[in-house]
Amino acid sequence: MAAPLLLLQDIHVTFGNTALLDGAELSLAAGERLCLVGRNGSGKSTLLKVAAGLVEADAGSRFAQPGATVRYLPQEPSLSGYANTHSYVEAGLMAGDDPARAYYLLGKLGLAGTERPEALSGGEARRAALARALAPRPDILLLDEPTNHLDLPAIEWLENELAGMKSALVLISHDRRFLENLSRATVWLDRGVTRRLERGFAFFEVWRDEVLAQEEIERHKLDRRIAMEEDWVRYGVSARRKRNQGRLAKLRAMRKGRSEQLKVAGAVKMTVIEGEEGGTRVIDAKRISKSWGDRTVVRDFSLRIHRGDRVGVVGPNGAGKTTLINLLTGVLAPDSGNVKIGVNVVMARLDQSRALLEPEDTLANVLTGGSGDLVSVGGEMRHVVSYMKDFLFTPQQARTPVRVLSGGERARLLLAKALAELSNLLVLDEPTNDLDLETLDLLEEMIDDYPGTAIIVSHDRDFLDRVATSILLAEGDGRFVEYAGGYSDMVAQRGRGAAVGSEGVTPSVRPAAPSAKERARPVSLKRKMNFSDKHALETLPKRLAELDKEIAQLQAQLSDPDFYARDPRNFSHLSQVLARVQHEHAAGEERWLQLEMLREELERE
Repeated sequence: MAAPLLLLQDIHVTFGNTALLDGAELSLAAGERLCLVGRNGSGKSTLLKVAAGLVEADAGSRFAQPGATVRYLPQEPSLSGYANTHSYVEAGLMAGDDPARAYYLLGKLGLAGTERPEALSGGEARRAALARALAPRPDILLLDEPTNHLDLPAIEWLENELAGMKSALVLISHDRRFLENLSRATVWLDRGVTRRLERGFAFFEVWRDEVLAQEEIERHKLDRRIAMEEDWVRYGVSARRKRNQGRLAKLRAMRKGRSEQLKVAGAVKMTVIEGEEGGTRVIDAKRISKSWGDRTVVRDFSLRIHRGDRVGVVGPNGAGKTTLINLLTGVLAPDSGNVKIGVNVVMARLDQSRALLEPEDTLANVLTGGSGDLVSVGGEMRHVVSYMKDFLFTPQQARTPVRVLSGGERARLLLAKALAELSNLLVLDEPTNDLDLETLDLLEEMIDDYPGTAIIVSHDRDFLDRVATSILLAEGDGRFVEYAGGYSDMVAQRGRGAAVGSEGVTPSVRPAAPSAKERARPVSLKRKMNFSDKHALETLPKRLAELDKEIAQLQAQLSDPDFYARDPRNFSHLSQVLARVQHEHAAGEERWLQLEMLREELERE
């Protein structure tokens, strides 16, 4: 095995009385691509800072190959001391690097290079820091939540940029699709220790469940042994004057072991209480438009949303997604056209802005509105501490001020506040920001079980694939187009991702969206099957089988952990081939399904 570029061994870090890292390890060889996963607060960012040499561990060792360049993307970068974003990024370049790369990266991340640090938003500062980290093409690249504050086109660009780099990568991200596409190995940080899987993130959750299931079996065995020992304590010790102190010490050690095993945090419990049942039609928008000054943000848009629909809204930052949501929910009035909101619609809204939280307010006050120790959850009163536990907050945090919470904890607090409200229409603006993977799973289940309607603005492709019944995409120039299905379905129908302005595509606005019931059986767009259609219907299954085989072979080659280090050029080439083959498969499968439905429809006539 190749010598590691970076090696952390037996890392211990304690905050107060809490052992955050308790023997964690990390090994990174040249060209390796690791994702570091774990719950919010598990210590991922701390471990990455130790790897970057920015935090000194209480115990353990760190080794980096002499001369290896390391670049680290922090969650909260500082640009103080620099005249503008270009000078900040340029300072990250090394001797011999192309100075034009700084402008190239800034442009791709939506910055001009002239922005002054004191005028930057948090998102702009992070994008500048990402450009600085990528600029020198370092030997080791440590990225903490690189997709935060990026829109979908920028995320897809970043994936391609990282895939083409030779750097060894360690990625922390809550974006499943991003991790699946880039990682070749997975390090799981859980209860202070690390476990490593020599496969990418796509295999992580199955592996994690297997590990936890085995732990449960071991706990069950330990429970039985503890029961046997306790039986001895009750009935044996009392009959003897000389107690077997060794056996009692063993029992105490077993109980301590059991206590350590039960440190696994409890599951988040999310429920949404549906308000009075609304009508079948929730929102009916007809030919609405909205302009800000000379710029048309929404142009001649029509949409019908029915009860039970889950509509995802995607597009570049600044494309008008929030304006469209405000028009559909009655917050804004359109310049032309009209919006009708159904009878008895009761809306609960989660805004992406953390500014809604007062820094000095306590968690309990945020949830109760300062009215005591009880919170109204769907019209029923619950003790605030009990409700907080559903969202992984401890009783001790009830009086904690908001200012000390992490980004993930603030996201969970806003979710808890929004989901307590009585509603039959959920409007979620970037609900996945800063949520860990397990909380994301439960949020997905909650949305799936919710009997009402949901409108969701998100840049998380995997999340949209799991929850959305249709996607509204900002196509540019104020135009929004609806695509049935999730994000991957939209890509298959459109032929590309969320980028706007590509050649060869002429988007058109649909007059109204079909209901969830209508979407269960898509309607064909034509009534006759020509020779080309018949030929495709006969030959596509064989072609799809060939593509399946080719995809499996490519994935097997790319899963070799040493492949990139051995032949980075061929690795990059095969990655591009795999993406092209997967796209052909998705498009072919979509066409075959449409033709098969058309054939069945014609046979019934």
